[in-house]
Amino acid sequence: MMAASQTRKRPTTTEVVEELKKILEIGFPILAMGLLSYLKNMISVVCMGWLGSLELASGALAIGFTNITGYSVLYGLSMGMEPLCSQAFGSRNLAMVTQTLQRTTILLLFASIPIGVLWIDLEPLMLWLHQEPQVGHIASIYSQFAVPDLIVNSLLHPLRIYLRSKGTTWPLLWCTLPSTLLHFPITIFLTFNLRLGIQGIAISAFITNLNTLFFLLSYILYSHESNEPLTNLLMPSFEQHDSTSLGEEWGMLIRLAIPSCLAVCLEWWWYEFMTLLTGYLDKPHVTLATAAIVIQTTSLMYTLPSALSASISTRVGNELGAGRPDKARLATAVTIALAFSTSIFGFLLTTLGRRAWGSVFTDDSEVLEVTVAVLPIIGLCELANCPQTACCGVLRGTARPSVGAGINFYSFYLIGTPVAIALAFIWRMGFSGLSYGLLAAQVVCALSILTVIYKTDWDNESLRAKDLVGEKNDFVYADLLGKCEDGEGFPKGGSF
Repeated sequence: MMAASQTRKRPTTTEVVEELKKILEIGFPILAMGLLSYLKNMISVVCMGWLGSLELASGALAIGFTNITGYSVLYGLSMGMEPLCSQAFGSRNLAMVTQTLQRTTILLLFASIPIGVLWIDLEPLMLWLHQEPQVGHIASIYSQFAVPDLIVNSLLHPLRIYLRSKGTTWPLLWCTLPSTLLHFPITIFLTFNLRLGIQGIAISAFITNLNTLFFLLSYILYSHESNEPLTNLLMPSFEQHDSTSLGEEWGMLIRLAIPSCLAVCLEWWWYEFMTLLTGYLDKPHVTLATAAIVIQTTSLMYTLPSALSASISTRVGNELGAGRPDKARLATAVTIALAFSTSIFGFLLTTLGRRAWGSVFTDDSEVLEVTVAVLPIIGLCELANCPQTACCGVLRGTARPSVGAGINFYSFYLIGTPVAIALAFIWRMGFSGLSYGLLAAQVVCALSILTVIYKTDWDNESLRAKDLVGEKNDFVYADLLGKCEDGEGFPKGGSF
């Protein structure tokens, strides 16, 4: 499937099965974590609904705003460390792995400052945007109490990517599971027993993430070698370091972090923009309710391709860093085949099971009929979204986030947006028109990324990885890497 010389032999069935096992070993815990995250968000939304319709509307507005202005930015910036860590683990440049973890954490903490300032004084902006005063006031309260969560996320994202980049994903799941199970009683206690209302929901989300961080740090401390202080991993060591070299290393991280952030934000923001347009359609109370169901549906289905994306990013990065382009190519081919296969699940759910699925969320006949009409379109979107999302992981693993950002921009904004607006408002197709706009964007995005992957010169990507993180070191770090891959040890920190 990839561009390669004709003399290269085809992989054997055994090699394909082995690669499939590796991808599933990394991906299954990530899939489970995605489902836990979905459950956590559902608990928060349900509790908002129990508080009342005003709190539900305000909370939905606050969640959308914090996602757009904060969480998407931190998540996107953190993805810049993924190619560096995965390739550095493959090349056994463990000092670079530790430095990248430390620098990304610092980068996210600094990025949180302007975001936090915006969230603290949100109400004037809500009024300027002509939001209903009560809704804007409650949304601003939620945002204020969500500010501490920025700090926790700035620590959590790099740690998760660090562990994922070396294939240690099961501990991530075991650290996430107890905190998610505690989320419901914590939310109930703060929101209703202590009568904190919407503040309690924001605080409970912060506490849940803080618990996850605590469990992760406890795992790292427990698995750390006794003669290696934990601060070597989590805190920078201030050794003498050439300023030019230091600037180049920071520049390398930022050059990957910014386009990674753009790639994530462009896609997240598009969904929020479509939700905004939904409010201008006929019968907005019906279309907005349908949009909420569609967003919950796509969020659930996204857990599967995002797990594949994370898996292939790790596999490709590790193999390129180790100087094994053939294995990176094989991992990509196996993942794409798996993505096309699993996309059928989402299609069947939203076609054959569309009425039953819609009934889970609403018993309103108007909302249900619109939902039943658009879910098959969403299913078609999933046929393109699953391979497209998986292939985004290949672009991250090969340290090409700018390619993904460019494709997302023209697919969603130059293709999807005009199609959605024309069909929804000019041709009067309503919410179905917006859904067809999403389908157009997803198809163009998938075809574009698949074309890029098909034309990839894997030998050249292996050389690029060597330039990025250095040649494979078979001696200095060999024993330590083996321990890291088994979850038994962590590398010592390098210079900051």
